[in-house]
Amino acid sequence: MTEMTTTPDGDNEPQVSTRKATRRGGGDPAMRGRTTIADGVVEKIAGLAARDVVGVHAMGSGLARTFGAVRDRVPGGSGSKSVTRGVKAEVGEVQTALDLEIVVDYGVSIGDVARAVRENVIASVERMTGLEVVEVNIAVSDVKLPEEEEEEPELPRIQ
Repeated sequence: MTEMTTTPDGDNEPQVSTRKATRRGGGDPAMRGRTTIADGVVEKIAGLAARDVVGVHAMGSGLARTFGAVRDRVPGGSGSKSVTRGVKAEVGEVQTALDLEIVVDYGVSIGDVARAVRENVIASVERMTGLEVVEVNIAVSDVKLPEEEEEEPELPRIQ
């Protein structure tokens, strides 16, 4: 900031002021409030990240997938619920822990798939939320065999 100051001989000379401009509210704007992230948000991110891994056939146990398929077909049913199927998150202020239940394709290395899922989930959740992922527990509940048909229950017909 530059100010004009009059000297004793009457000349106007520019003076550099050392005063800083003040901000209203004071402090860093990023520190003026609190951000909370719901468990469901982390579950969606993790569910999508896990499904992106080659070798993951589905998420959740057989029973959960069956009920989910029915729920997804019902008009007005929550389609977003299928994204979080097989994912449970516990979210704290700065950390989160995740439990995933997956079905792998037959023939893939379960260890490699689990490692890839863990890496992808951690990278996605930490990048999007800023939370530290302290653990990702993976339970492999089934193997999808090539000759198996998809488990889609027969829905009752509405007359």
